[in-house]
Amino acid sequence: MGAAENGSKRYLFSIVLVAVLGGLLFGYDTAVISGAESGLQAFFMGAKDFTYTNFLHGITSSSALLGCIIGSAISGIMATRLGRKKSLFVAAVCFFLSALGSYNPEFLFFQKGEPSLSLLVAFNLYRVLGGLGVGMASAICPMYIAEIAPADKRGALVSWNQFAIIFGQLVVYFVNLVILGSHIAPVIEKAATGLNEITNGLLLAADGNWSISTGWRLMFVSECVPAGLFALLILLVPETPRYLALSGEDDKALSVLSRINGRSKAEQILAEIKATATSKSEKLFTYGWLVIFIGCMLSVFQQIVGINAVLYYAPRIFQSMGMENPMMQTVLMGIVNISFTLVAIFTVEKLGRKPLLIVGSLGMALGAFGVALTSVTSLPPFIAVISIMVYSASFMFSWGPICWVLIAEIFPNTIRGAATAIAVAFQWIFNFVVSSTFVPMYNMSLGSMGTNFGHAFTYGLYCIMCIIAAVFVLKLVPETKGKTLEDMTKLWKSKK
Repeated sequence: MGAAENGSKRYLFSIVLVAVLGGLLFGYDTAVISGAESGLQAFFMGAKDFTYTNFLHGITSSSALLGCIIGSAISGIMATRLGRKKSLFVAAVCFFLSALGSYNPEFLFFQKGEPSLSLLVAFNLYRVLGGLGVGMASAICPMYIAEIAPADKRGALVSWNQFAIIFGQLVVYFVNLVILGSHIAPVIEKAATGLNEITNGLLLAADGNWSISTGWRLMFVSECVPAGLFALLILLVPETPRYLALSGEDDKALSVLSRINGRSKAEQILAEIKATATSKSEKLFTYGWLVIFIGCMLSVFQQIVGINAVLYYAPRIFQSMGMENPMMQTVLMGIVNISFTLVAIFTVEKLGRKPLLIVGSLGMALGAFGVALTSVTSLPPFIAVISIMVYSASFMFSWGPICWVLIAEIFPNTIRGAATAIAVAFQWIFNFVVSSTFVPMYNMSLGSMGTNFGHAFTYGLYCIMCIIAAVFVLKLVPETKGKTLEDMTKLWKSKK
């Protein structure tokens, strides 16, 4: 009787747990390359029909980003036409096939273990396929959770998706280390005759032939386990009640809402859904341009504050600060990231979205300023390390999870699929812009200042972006704490 009246929290959390597996795969797929890229580079440098340059390796290491942009761009069409659940299943299949293909790109067409230009193209196509899954999951997982969750729990539950992304990255770091085992050593000058030094201060050992032939393959195929689990479990969860109601399946929508919220509350929510929309989709600018602008700029600011430059190049940054073991600081930063993501999860419904974003922006600005300052003064290096930690921690309790929460809930029901797709596509585009510009900016030199100028300029720029982000949130972003998704439709109608 109680569950029927009040709904089942266990049912709600079990659904969300399945959905956040998509976030874990998001983190897993984007981070798996960090451990595999050295062996992969050595493998393709053995090709006889072309020269595998650093430029080509950069493209290969980031080719999944192209798929991310495409996947996020088509996620709106997928979510609107197929539904949220079926679209997540398609994403899971992309993850699974990409993992298999990256493990054995020679399948059917090439000789196993013989690198060539054609094989490189095939490998990159499999990585792009995985990127398609990441792009779709990055847009649809938060959307799915937001449309399932009650208003008073939505922010915290969507924030778990960000936790899963960071956790997925940590998981794959440990999986990579287990796979490499004794096949990697910290000190050696060359992997083999003619091979470049391996990045991040880790070089292939004398028995590195195993890493070149097999290690990187096992890292990619390890993703089949979480991808297969996600594909199976997503078949067991329901479609979101909002999508069902907008598709005319009111009975199914009421059934799902009742199991989550209780019968009486479910009937009230269903009535609100039906009152705010009569069809699955409307034209993108039905509610004006401002809501689309705010959604896209949330994505842009999440990237141009510079966080992915820190996450992707952490060992390089700590090494430039004079740290003897930059990987230790990188692991410590990962622990800090997990811890402060939990801060967001447990405070977002109490403090609200805007206060966390503003405080986080100012904390990031302070951290970025600290890094810039230590670059041009004689302050001890540990100040820079602490500043980086402050910068990263501030992002993790604010722009990391809260941006996804707002993108998932700020758009009216009938344009959510298309609008979310556009906003997330902006996120991946600016992710690429920030990631590709970081190294050139960071290594800029100016007279006697040398590369310290680049260090100061880069983090000074990020500091300014953080301050602008705080002003943007203060002036334009509405507070959505405690509001239903249908309340957002009314809000944007009133602002037209």
